[in-house]
Order: sequence, then C-alpha cells, then structure tokens
Amino acid sequence: MLLAVTLTLGGCGLLPEVKDETAGWSAQKLYSEAKDNLNDGNYERAVKLFETLESRYPFGRYAQQAQLEVAYAYYKDNEPISAIAACDRFIKLHPNHPNVDYAYYLKGLANFNDDLGMLGNLVEQDMSERDPQAARDAFLSFKELVTRFPDSKYAADSRARMTYLVNALAGNEVHVAKYYMKRKAWVAAANRAREVVKTYPDAPALEEALAIMVVSYDKMGLTGLRDDTQRVMALNFPNSKYTQGVNLDERPWYSFW
Repeated sequence: MLLAVTLTLGGCGLLPEVKDETAGWSAQKLYSEAKDNLNDGNYERAVKLFETLESRYPFGRYAQQAQLEVAYAYYKDNEPISAIAACDRFIKLHPNHPNVDYAYYLKGLANFNDDLGMLGNLVEQDMSERDPQAARDAFLSFKELVTRFPDSKYAADSRARMTYLVNALAGNEVHVAKYYMKRKAWVAAANRAREVVKTYPDAPALEEALAIMVVSYDKMGLTGLRDDTQRVMALNFPNSKYTQGVNLDERPWYSFW
C-alpha cells in the first residue's frame, strides 16, 4: 500500500523534485567550482563537478583538463584504481596532448603508493616485502614518461623513483628467495636469487642474492655452479660479510639468515 501511495503521489507531481544546483552553469563556472572543491580537499564533490563538466561540454576547452583533474582528485582521495583508470583513459583519448606526460607521471604515482594503503603507512612495512605488481606497474609508467618525454619537468623525479623501485623489486626477489631457503626449497631459492642477478644487476640486493645462490647450489650438490658464483661474488664484493673468513665446509653461509 505504501508503494502504491508513493507511486500515486509521484505521478501526481506531489513529491518534490531534486533540484540540480549546477543547472545552467557555464563550463567556466563548473570548472572553477570543481577546482575550489579540489583545493579544499572535497575530492568526491570535485570529481562529480568535473564529470558533469565533461558530460555537458565534451568539446569545450575545459573538458580535457577536467579529465586530468578527475584523475588527480581520485589520487588525492586515496582511490588509486580509479586514478589509474582515469589516467589510462586520458592517455588513450589524447596521446599527443601537451600534458600527457603528467598523465603518465600521475599513473606512476598512483601505483607507487598503492602498496598497503593506510595499513602500510601505520606498520611502516618495507616495500620490498609487499606484492611487487604495483611497483612494477609504477616503474613501467615512469619509464614510459622518461623515454618519451626526457625533458619533462616530471622526468627527474620519475628517474629517482625508478631507482627506488628497482631496489625494492630486487629486495622483493631476495625476500622471496630467503623464504624458500627457510623451507629448504633450494631450486626455488636459487631461481629467485638468479632473477636479481639477471634483471637488477646494479641493485644493493645483488650481494645477498649471490650469497643465496652459493648456498642453494651447495645444498643441491652443484659444486661447479657454486664455485662459479662464489668467484663472481668475491670479485664484486671482496669485503662481503658472506665471504669474509667463511668456509663452506666449516660454516654454512645460511647461518647468516
């Protein structure tokens, strides 16, 4: 009965209509209001206004900028998935836009910070111990930026973040290799450590990766590979704590872990 009454009242026009306060607003007015909300931290409201602007004035001079602003608003509102999607959309629609370098940069930032969200900040977990997929995606975005736009004002910061990400990704491989070592999964440990040597030869984690390979090869009885890796390690890290005064026959290297 209540539903019937509601429908009847609605049909008779007795229910008040929801008024759109933005009705009749110009593109400039919508953009100005959206920017004010963005600057004030009202990100959800800013997104709605930018999206309204784009839908009403899709070919105006504010529409393309509104698409970028939406991505930034999502990023500031800790909505990395939406921010990345908005960046991808802008890149696809406007590959030659003067500000497309910023879209790549913002996409990289969104992935860069998409580790554990607030929990990650609270526990201060090392990025190398997290799921590396977001780090890989961030690296690719920054790499695309510095490759296509080497003179971009975002290039220097992107390069610095790429260096950090390489070290974090290498550290992640070592972290996984150590996990396998503890479970005596020597083949898996050696493979993950070898990935560091192959893919991240300049990362600080290289030293430990080589040490893991020596231990793993030794445990598998692969003395040739063990000795070759040991020579590489001695050459590159002559003062390494893993080789200094250590004899495999007397003191296994894995005692360091």
